[in-house]
Amino acid sequence: MRLFRRAFIVLLVAVPCLLLVLAGAGYLWLRTSLPMTEGTLRLTGPQSAIEIFRDARGVPHIRAENQLDAYFALGFVHAQDRLWQMEMMRRTASGRLAEMGGARLLPGDRAMRTLGLARLARHDLENLSAPVTAALEAYARGINSWLATHSGALPPEFYVTGIRPAPWKAEESLLWGRLMGLRLSSNWRREALRARLLRRLAPAKVAALWPPYPADGPVTVPHPVRESARRPAPSPTRWDGMPDLPYDALAQAIPTPLSSSASNAWAVSGRRTASGKPILAGDPHLGFHAPNLWYLARITAPGLTIAGATLPGVPFHIFGHNQAIAWTVTVTGADTQDLVIEQLQAGDGGRYLTPDGPRAFITRMETIKVKGGEPVHLTVRATRNGPVISDLMDGTASVAPRGAVVALRASMLAPDDHTAEALYHLNRARNWKQFRAALRKFHSPVQNFVYGDVQGRIGFQLAGRIPIRRSGDGFAPVLGSQAANDWTGYIPFDRLPNLADPKSGLIINANNRVVGPGYPHLITRDWDQPYRAQRIGQRLAGDRRHDVAASAAMQMDNLSLAAREIIPVLLAATPRTAETGPALDRLAAWDAMVLRAKPEPLIFNAWLRQITPGLVADELGPLAGGTRRADPQFIRHVLERDRAWCDDVSTPARELCGPVLAAALVRALEDLTQRFGPDISQWRWGDAHIARFRNRVLSPLPLIGGFADISIATDGDTFTLNRGTTRRFSRRNPFAHGHGATFRAIYDFADLERSLFIQPTGQSGNPLSSHYRDLIETWRDGGYLTIPSRLHDGLRRLRLVPMAPATTPNPKAAQ
Repeated sequence: MRLFRRAFIVLLVAVPCLLLVLAGAGYLWLRTSLPMTEGTLRLTGPQSAIEIFRDARGVPHIRAENQLDAYFALGFVHAQDRLWQMEMMRRTASGRLAEMGGARLLPGDRAMRTLGLARLARHDLENLSAPVTAALEAYARGINSWLATHSGALPPEFYVTGIRPAPWKAEESLLWGRLMGLRLSSNWRREALRARLLRRLAPAKVAALWPPYPADGPVTVPHPVRESARRPAPSPTRWDGMPDLPYDALAQAIPTPLSSSASNAWAVSGRRTASGKPILAGDPHLGFHAPNLWYLARITAPGLTIAGATLPGVPFHIFGHNQAIAWTVTVTGADTQDLVIEQLQAGDGGRYLTPDGPRAFITRMETIKVKGGEPVHLTVRATRNGPVISDLMDGTASVAPRGAVVALRASMLAPDDHTAEALYHLNRARNWKQFRAALRKFHSPVQNFVYGDVQGRIGFQLAGRIPIRRSGDGFAPVLGSQAANDWTGYIPFDRLPNLADPKSGLIINANNRVVGPGYPHLITRDWDQPYRAQRIGQRLAGDRRHDVAASAAMQMDNLSLAAREIIPVLLAATPRTAETGPALDRLAAWDAMVLRAKPEPLIFNAWLRQITPGLVADELGPLAGGTRRADPQFIRHVLERDRAWCDDVSTPARELCGPVLAAALVRALEDLTQRFGPDISQWRWGDAHIARFRNRVLSPLPLIGGFADISIATDGDTFTLNRGTTRRFSRRNPFAHGHGATFRAIYDFADLERSLFIQPTGQSGNPLSSHYRDLIETWRDGGYLTIPSRLHDGLRRLRLVPMAPATTPNPKAAQ
């Protein structure tokens, strides 16, 4: 018995110790997945020796003797730091997630196979010029060189999912452009919703849900257009006789890979700066993930010196400067998609109607591998307008009515995309003329480029393929059998909005309207709200000695013009009660600064979140979920012009706006009390407004998931320059900061070496790295990095040298 007891004690001690030893050994082994940053590696691939210096934040400075070796090195460091991110990108775009994660990921795979992004990327590669193809191939060789020579562990996600990375193909670098084209163009979702709304409401009521851009709102390129050239704006018509489209089912057919987007950008000419040289600033806004989308890098090679933000998986800089010019980008929000209802030929489900008569579907077969299951065989159909997306739904949930299917017509699905060509030449442009010449081949996604150069010029150029419609304004789906609904081409590049050296000395865009209503072509009817652009204009209007510090302060500006505009309207219309009085008093005294230490931003955003559903739920019924927007423009329209929305149409009485607003505020306060307690003075915006960067694979795991998450309380909201868009559709965390600046840059043309950059999270995608989260506080607090050409002592240096060529034995020497 004593022996048994001793054995039990030994086991009780030994087993935990053994587990700790194994855990420690596993941790040490996983740390071999971290990159080698010092020493010398002999590799097959480079033509000459390459030096990669890494600074204290892990930013690589690549020095190569030729441009192809520079791209080889960029591929190598991308693989070192972001291999899993690159793997997820190519699998997502290619429709190959289910072979990694099982049947639950099939919907996304089916959507990507139907859209055919991988097939399009292969076609794109075949049509690029030789220099661009060579750059893509050199970059792929760099990735594959790391895969072939790395002897340590892979990033942890590969072991969780049980996959190994295959060699990188040059065409896979083109998938990002296709994926971003899809991700930044979502008009078809609004079309589907509007089609259903038109079955319930009068056209004017539907149009009111998307208020027109304010007549006095800022316009980036205010060029006058002759009256005769103006395009009439057709009004929506009732959807009588057209097929019904279940919005929710259709929206789920193509999952959005990333969340919505926005951006800020401004250029200030030397006439208005302290240095006499331009200043350019920009910050793209995207959804948050760990790792962050962008990767900072500098390349120095003969004929190519460039610093800024890259996308892991792509060899070209997306944002940056090349010592001569700099550029930044905002999303245009152009309408580049249409849902097309294709009517089937009676008695023949294999043909559909066109203006020229019946035509057969184009079909192809796709096979999707599924982890733990049988392969899924998918028949993809396409019409002359695009892939049939209604086939993605199962029978009873099909979005298409009997006798019709739904196709997606989108410029990002055009087969001859040359955007990679544009980026290659953009990185090398030396002046405004070359910059615009490069953008002629920028096809998707449609973007606003804001420019500056060392010669003192500033400029703006919209780039990308925007369709010319024979009729209509993209409000709702159209019939494919009618020629009047066809596209006749794309707006020619020379007719796209552009602006060089304006008299004002300012160029501003924050997704606001690019041109006035007199512009002869439709860009979109759904411009973003004007508040951020207005705020930029306010900050710059009286500033004649602008400098980099002023631009940095603007990027962190937390004043909400939306709150300043709508709160007085709300206060005037809302009856005061004992329950709502303290909150109303706080809002009345609030300075509209959205700071994390204050309760007022929380009250304001919670109230906005409740108002719109309270106004539209009775009219929209089950469709109200598609309009859950905190839209001050719509709320102001209701209170000042169309109070009929306040009446509950389901009751015989006529309700007034005041009680509706008060009830919305009560619901908001009850929700906040449940979340944060009854003492309103103790509420803090930062307790709810937390930026959370989640790792898609590791975060859901027990025990270690929290280690892979990166979280921090932040200022700002949807309407501030310091963008802090919340997840209003989320019931659990509706005020979480899920979308904002994923990169900030300020370019000082008095000395581009002093240009400032920052991204959230860190350079590494590996949670074991010290550079996985080391930038998060710097990003939150408005700090920046520089990426200068001058190197200093203490940097880590890795040399990549060509493998010595094999020598042929000399027969005479052997004798």
